[in-house]
Amino acid sequence: MIRKGIVLLWVMACFASFYCDSASSMDISASSAIVMDTVTGRILFEKNAYQKRPMASTTKIMTAIIAIESGNPDDIVTTSAKAAHIEGSSIWLEEGEKQKLIDLIYGIMLSSGNDAAVAVAEHVGGSVEGFAHMMNKKAQEIGAVNTSFKNPSGLDEEGHYTTAYDLALITRYALKNNTFAEIVKTWEKKIPWQGHKWDRVLQNHNKLLKMYEGCDGVKTGYTKKSGRCLVSSATRNGWQVIAVTLNAPNDWEDHKKMLDYAFNNYALTTLCSEGDYMKTLPVKDGKQDVISLAAYSDFKIPLKEDELGKVEIQYDVPDFITAPVSYGQKIGKISVLLEGNEIGEVPLVSVNSVDKKDIRLSYMKIVRNWLIMFISKYAF
Repeated sequence: MIRKGIVLLWVMACFASFYCDSASSMDISASSAIVMDTVTGRILFEKNAYQKRPMASTTKIMTAIIAIESGNPDDIVTTSAKAAHIEGSSIWLEEGEKQKLIDLIYGIMLSSGNDAAVAVAEHVGGSVEGFAHMMNKKAQEIGAVNTSFKNPSGLDEEGHYTTAYDLALITRYALKNNTFAEIVKTWEKKIPWQGHKWDRVLQNHNKLLKMYEGCDGVKTGYTKKSGRCLVSSATRNGWQVIAVTLNAPNDWEDHKKMLDYAFNNYALTTLCSEGDYMKTLPVKDGKQDVISLAAYSDFKIPLKEDELGKVEIQYDVPDFITAPVSYGQKIGKISVLLEGNEIGEVPLVSVNSVDKKDIRLSYMKIVRNWLIMFISKYAF
């Protein structure tokens, strides 16, 4: 059995086929919900996770990550009339007001400012429509193929929707960015207020940051059409999971139940670690006859206690390799299976180099040995 872990390319749909509990095992109010491991994307729980629904201000998760990736945090953003007069939640931007991009992103994620979202969208994308195009392009890249963005704020609009699964994918992607992760776990932030002697005080709408041990994100949302929407993340013992609910009248309690379920029923398990020996491979025409292959990096996945013995390994390596071989050269892979379903690929690398054998010297050695044998047999 593999002992320790790895970098791998995941095909997300394979996890859906082996998530471990039915929706009926947990009483939650949400119309759609999911719990996902942040690192691997394994689904730990789901309920109607692939139904398309409006998502209100959880939209702003995508708004924020695109702004972080595409803009300069010190960019000065000028608030347009459209941004200043947008309906819904606001950080009270005034037309012509100038703010740093990073401060507006805090306004988007903590106070759910629609005005900040529009101002950022116009600055980064040239227009709301241009920014929505960037959002949809990124969604496709991430694999959120059942998502469609029409605006950066999450206000109800025809054709603006996602699924709980897609929203978890988007959040998983965003949380890999350190700036995003720092913003969404911030409870309170002061930013300048042009024309006033005091700063704006932004306070995070995500009450789970105070209500749930280990909570470190992510975003709330509500419109009459969407109902209460919530994306949360929490980390315990170095393991982070994401929970999503759409149209959840009792979302705070739903998320506490869902997160508790994950942490109480699963453990992040190291199956192999970087440098672990995996296999020996014959070397042709080399100064050494064999070479050792090792795991490229850590491979960890959340498992239930009774699943550990169900992990299988399949090797995909050549029968031999021809010298020269470089140190760290990728040579084949290991497929990791759980109950017959592939859950990841483990690249294998050589742990040392092997130079090519000098064929001329080998030939001369053969001739020399033959001459010695001949002379010793026929010499007088």
